[in-house]
Amino acid sequence: MIILFATIRTYWIAITLFILAVITVLSLYPLQSLPSVPGSDKTHHFIAYGALMFPVALRRPNYWMFIGLFFVFWSGGVELVQPYVNRYGEWLDMVANTAGLFFGLLAAQVITWFWPVNQNKKRQN
Repeated sequence: MIILFATIRTYWIAITLFILAVITVLSLYPLQSLPSVPGSDKTHHFIAYGALMFPVALRRPNYWMFIGLFFVFWSGGVELVQPYVNRYGEWLDMVANTAGLFFGLLAAQVITWFWPVNQNKKRQN
């Protein structure tokens, strides 16, 4: 577990950009109809944006709050563009996205509490 979290902390930029790109493509790709997948649409938004915020919150750079705010605005922009690409833009999706961002932050905080960044260094000494 510690190795996984250390890897996420090391490569947080690449992981975050990859997740952001996947979310953006999946959100804006024109569809004839929504695919049938388990769970609600809002749950998928919540999970996706929680995963997006998690690496940033786990690494916690000095400007992490600005990144989180950028994600909120990005999600709003996606919702504004969706009607132009044969998708449905819903403001409740943005609410689910924002809640997911807070959940990603909370999850990273809990993990940092149980597995502090310096714990790995203590074990090596």
